[in-house]
Amino acid sequence: MNKQKSWKEKLLDSKGLPKIERITETMSQRLGTGTMVIPAPIEVDEIMRQVPEGKLITINEIRAKLARKHGATIGCPLTTGIFAWIAAHAADEEARQGKKDITPYWRTLKAGGVLNEKFPGGIENVKFFLEQEGHKVVQKGKKFMVENYEKALVTV
Repeated sequence: MNKQKSWKEKLLDSKGLPKIERITETMSQRLGTGTMVIPAPIEVDEIMRQVPEGKLITINEIRAKLARKHGATIGCPLTTGIFAWIAAHAADEEARQGKKDITPYWRTLKAGGVLNEKFPGGIENVKFFLEQEGHKVVQKGKKFMVENYEKALVTV
């Protein structure tokens, strides 16, 4: 019988990644031309882990940092988002096991400073952690975002 992998196991399973792919003609309408790095999950986690208390990073900044690291034009938007989600759940899993030194996933925002509703505990949990660190979370329409998030962005 197959046992479900833990979030930590998923985070550590690189499946042959990272790899650099040429952006196909079909994808170029959306992504431009050049090359795209498909990162390993642990690489996304390592960047998220480096964001200090009181600071923030967006998924787009993580993608840019990965692209620079690998000499690619862009970081893959799909896998980077999925791997940030896995890193967040692995951190939550570790916190539930009593570990204190976890990846501060709540400091990773979507583009435009928007909170990620798919992170553990949803908006309420992410909002709680951000407010604990002194950020003001505001609602704009259906989205929640960190007010003046640009001032707290970590330089990557």
